[in-house]
Amino acid sequence: MSAQNSPDAPGPTPLGHEHGSRVANPLRRTSDRFESWFRGLLMLVLALGLPVAALSAGTTAYESSMRTVQAQSADREEVTARLTSNVKGITTDGKQQAQVRWTDDNGTERTGTTFVESGTPVGATVRLWAARDGSLTSPPMSEFNATTTGWFVGGTAAIGVAAGFFAARAAMRHVLDRRRYAQWDAEWDRVEPVWSARFRR
Repeated sequence: MSAQNSPDAPGPTPLGHEHGSRVANPLRRTSDRFESWFRGLLMLVLALGLPVAALSAGTTAYESSMRTVQAQSADREEVTARLTSNVKGITTDGKQQAQVRWTDDNGTERTGTTFVESGTPVGATVRLWAARDGSLTSPPMSEFNATTTGWFVGGTAAIGVAAGFFAARAAMRHVLDRRRYAQWDAEWDRVEPVWSARFRR
């Protein structure tokens, strides 16, 4: 068996490799190397920044909402009120204003105006939310609302980071492409006269 066909004979050196080290691609421009480096940096920022931004924003929004939940829960209470009279006028959702009366925890009789289902008779009882100062108000924010707010803000922050990533990558590509086109035009202006002269006789 000849040395040429021997399995132990060294084969041809792969293109781009010499003595186990990678040789730089002569067609790889400086802008290509910068684009590759910048894309890697953006990927690192996206991988680290997206979860950090989403978690930080979501946690902050949740904690702020929970403080609101605690404050509203301490200031508001659900009471049983009795309709004393109806007020003319029906809203688009089929409700009408009515005057109600209830007694708070201190035994003080309170009155107010609220919306009830149209047709609710005078003397009927309804469950309402009242503040400590005796004014009727909306139900306090729940823990579910706080959790939903945290998830929404965190998701919005994640979308913002991702949008920034794609915008930065697109802007970088646009700037580099303009630079490359300018270089190609300048090189063509130098090469074209010499190249086209070969066909003139």
